[in-house]
Amino acid sequence: MNDQTQYGSEGPLKGIKVLDWTMWQFGPVSASMLGDMGADVIKIESLDGDIGRALARMAGRYTGLAGDRNAYFETCNRNKRGIAVDLKTEEGRQIVYRLVEQADVFIENFRQGVPERLGMDYETLKKINPKLIYGSASGYGPKGPDSDKPSLDGCGQARAGLMMSATPPGATEPNRVIGAASDQMGGITLCLGVVSALLARDRQGVGQRVDVSHLSSTMWLQGLAVGMNLLAGNPFGHIDRQNPVNPMVNLYECEDGRWIQFMSSQFTRYWPQFVETMGLQELLDDPSTANPQGMRAGSPELTAKIAARFKQKTADEWIEVLDTSADLIYAKVQSIDELQDDPQVIANNYITDFDHPVLGKIQVCNFPVAFSETPAGIWKEAPELGQDTETVLIDELGYDWDDIQRLQEANAIL
Repeated sequence: MNDQTQYGSEGPLKGIKVLDWTMWQFGPVSASMLGDMGADVIKIESLDGDIGRALARMAGRYTGLAGDRNAYFETCNRNKRGIAVDLKTEEGRQIVYRLVEQADVFIENFRQGVPERLGMDYETLKKINPKLIYGSASGYGPKGPDSDKPSLDGCGQARAGLMMSATPPGATEPNRVIGAASDQMGGITLCLGVVSALLARDRQGVGQRVDVSHLSSTMWLQGLAVGMNLLAGNPFGHIDRQNPVNPMVNLYECEDGRWIQFMSSQFTRYWPQFVETMGLQELLDDPSTANPQGMRAGSPELTAKIAARFKQKTADEWIEVLDTSADLIYAKVQSIDELQDDPQVIANNYITDFDHPVLGKIQVCNFPVAFSETPAGIWKEAPELGQDTETVLIDELGYDWDDIQRLQEANAIL
């Protein structure tokens, strides 16, 4: 039976059953987020498994872990049980159909046409369960000339403009955001869509299909830039650190090579305390700052004076000064590997401990939303291929051991 522990069983999606027929990152992340919130997620894999299990390197790093585990797969597939079924067999399809009868959600991220060929498309499954929420993840959306094209993260970043947004001025080639940002944002957006559809089903009594693409979700990740470009008719420009419109919305290097990002966008409010904290009171009389409207043209000379001043102290020294003498909006620039030691991350449990049955005590990125009464969390590691097949079939679908043997001999299950 379902082995959810306290977090899994008491989360806001307690009692929701999700069938996760996805691979790579986009779809699996969405299903894992539902699992974090307490849903019972059953990952459906082919007999050779999600291709993400075989990913050996990502961003130049090896993904292999002890016990033949994989860091990529573990990260994208926690809080799930797993079954391995061959959907090319009638017996395999019937297993999933019986699960669909009991399910609330079905998620897939296959290329257009694949679900239809295997009988896993929305039109087929909604006949079995009209109240089913069917989440579909694609590269470019279900309609249009490119609706049938495959996509992975880099394609989403490229097509939706994120790659160019991440490219600094003067660069000779586009830059891609690491960590598969388009995949991750797609998973987050699909999760939002599924949860919203569950609410609609509760209030309006209807099941439905939910479509999210790399293109749609990555455009929404840049929603302010896209929206303002549509309204104002001019694209967001890259910030020139040597000549920003507002020197308090800028990045400064300190004596130790570390950087501080300022976002004190209200010029009139913050400018006096900014320059006083820097010990540059004379800049209050600089003619270029007399009228905030005049800052639209920027001032390279003014910015150079500020940048030179920041070079006189380390980042931590400046932060101590800022924390005690000013009320400015800023943050120290950190790398991902510094997050586990960040006191704010620790205090809010944004990285949490988990006792993995194979890897031992590990740390994982926690669910990003805190619920006061129905906590989300990590209760189960990513499943081994077919780990729960027999349990699910016997305990939840009424198969017996003779059935299991028959299905294995037919190569319908592992």
